[in-house]
Amino acid sequence: MIPLLSHKASHLSGTATIPGDKSISHRALMLGALAIGETTISGLLEGEDVLHTADAMRAMGAQIEKDQSGLWHVHGVGLGGLHQPDAPLQMGNSGTSTRLLMGLVSGHNITASFEGDASLTKRPMNRVTKPLEMMGAAFEASEGGTLPLTVTGAQDVLAIEYELPVASAQVKSAILLAGLNARGKTTVIESKPTRDHTENMLRGFGVDVETKLLDDGRLAVSVIGEQDLKPCTIHVPSDPSSAAFPAVAAAIIAGSQIHMPRIGMNERRTGLFTCLKEMGADISFENEREENGEKIADITVKGGPLKGITIPEARVPSMIDEFPILAMAAACAQGTTHMTGLEELRVKESDRLLMVAEGLKACGVELEMGADSLTIHGNGKPPPGLKERGAKIATALDHRIAMSFLVLGAVTDEPIEIDDGAPIQTSFPTFISLMNDLGLKIESAA
Repeated sequence: MIPLLSHKASHLSGTATIPGDKSISHRALMLGALAIGETTISGLLEGEDVLHTADAMRAMGAQIEKDQSGLWHVHGVGLGGLHQPDAPLQMGNSGTSTRLLMGLVSGHNITASFEGDASLTKRPMNRVTKPLEMMGAAFEASEGGTLPLTVTGAQDVLAIEYELPVASAQVKSAILLAGLNARGKTTVIESKPTRDHTENMLRGFGVDVETKLLDDGRLAVSVIGEQDLKPCTIHVPSDPSSAAFPAVAAAIIAGSQIHMPRIGMNERRTGLFTCLKEMGADISFENEREENGEKIADITVKGGPLKGITIPEARVPSMIDEFPILAMAAACAQGTTHMTGLEELRVKESDRLLMVAEGLKACGVELEMGADSLTIHGNGKPPPGLKERGAKIATALDHRIAMSFLVLGAVTDEPIEIDDGAPIQTSFPTFISLMNDLGLKIESAA
């Protein structure tokens, strides 16, 4: 346990170098391991989640190392060439690693077991195992379909067409990754477009991926199996989900101005920035360009007053990880902010909907929580925190809950303490030093 305390800050200023995109980092390692030859990666996020992915790919035969200049080199085993690991794969807190690797293993005639930390072992995997079983894989899971879990890949992978019951880039990606080894076309149909990093990166590795807008507005994503992956050079952009924390911090503290270069601007990841601009935040995007099939830009954020908004449900998939930090902005805005369609938040690292609601209540924020909704009533001022000694927030081993409330502590009259900052290492290992360099006051509460 690493308890942390966040005190009120005067303003934020400076340039923030945000770590590499976690979603892209995971996929770069996995697909590099399936290519024949050497893939070179710069800007890889070196958080615990991504390092678990690297360890898992090594355990299944890939050679992965980092050189003295910071470049990562992946020597792949070729599609169908993954080895059966000698020991259970340790996933730590990483749901992305687990679900995507379940897809990879399902497409190979090997058996692998997955283990995780206390948070990951509570997360359901049934939405992933159901379509993968249709493709020929077999699973032995703990009660409730959770980890520890063992996957036996299909001897002959079946190509399927599968409609996602709930929008999920992880489930979509697991199916497509399994489909790489299938004979024929594997198709995933989604009613709401989700992150397309897997599709973009597969194309970068030379795989033909088809996306088709259906007549009824749904999107069909297809891959033809048994295509060889070609090694490539990948420049990982900075993670927009990590950039969300300094962006909101700057937006809610008057007099702030920060600059963040090379932020990923994939249109299916930028819902948070769209919301902030609708709330009146002063955000500008400069030097917009494209690298490795991903849009990037340099972002400047200035502090100022915000107003409450209603967030369209169709925007939810493009900002599913950013709702905790957006809720902090809503708590400081003038008026009511309403969010709905948030059922996916309840099966993340924690029940994020509940954790955000309980934490904000502890800080004196008026709100209503529904089964898949959150309505926050702001009065244009930062919430007070508990008057005498500040609020203490339970994070449930969730890195985004931890970082969100540390940001809120920068504006509350009384300090905010979180019970454990250790999970921050999973996705944003430089968070505390970066935010303190910008002007926050985060310190140990031990």
